[in-house]
Amino acid sequence: MALGNQGHSAFATFLIICPTSFFLGIIFSLFPYDYPLLWTSDPCPPEAFAILEIHLRFLHNSPLIITRILNTVIGTGLLGFFIKLYRPSESNKLFDGASLMLYVVGIIIYVANIVKGMRVIASGKYDVELVQGESTLSTTTVLSGEEVPLGRDDSLRVMAASNTILALVLMGVLVLQAGQWYAERKEKQEVEKYMEEKAAKGENKSEGAKHRSPSGSKKKN
Repeated sequence: MALGNQGHSAFATFLIICPTSFFLGIIFSLFPYDYPLLWTSDPCPPEAFAILEIHLRFLHNSPLIITRILNTVIGTGLLGFFIKLYRPSESNKLFDGASLMLYVVGIIIYVANIVKGMRVIASGKYDVELVQGESTLSTTTVLSGEEVPLGRDDSLRVMAASNTILALVLMGVLVLQAGQWYAERKEKQEVEKYMEEKAAKGENKSEGAKHRSPSGSKKKN
């Protein structure tokens, strides 16, 4: 039973780590576009905004199968969490529970910021309401208390910041999974050490009993 549980846990961990690493790879591929907007003190050249806008429009207009693949990968990660949290141990509750929370936060960031932002960018209407009654990517409040929609440059910066936040969240998932592996490995080593010490004490007791038994028989004779 223990081996079976370990096998299920390893397979479920594989289902979690692969989608998480997959999305981290996608975010890393966007880093050259986001870098001039957020990660340098030099003035951002205007062409950097244009290049990122064109790239995001291209992604948004990609074939439907791309969206289906992304949704399938997201579902694969959730399936891995559900497998590990079925009849959970204390380790699962602590590490996998926290990992699942971060994973759900990542999904919320993806849906609320990135998907909506790509719709804004694809429409090209930064200062108006989106299609189907959705609000723009983000707003800024002026002194009068009114909310003014962000322009193109600020919307693209919000998209770049969302990618960074999502990357940190996903790295947190990987750190928690690595922490769980390390904790379980140390626990296994301690259990094995305890069992070896217990077995050694049992052998010493049996040898001591053997040494005492001949002397006792001599006294009887």
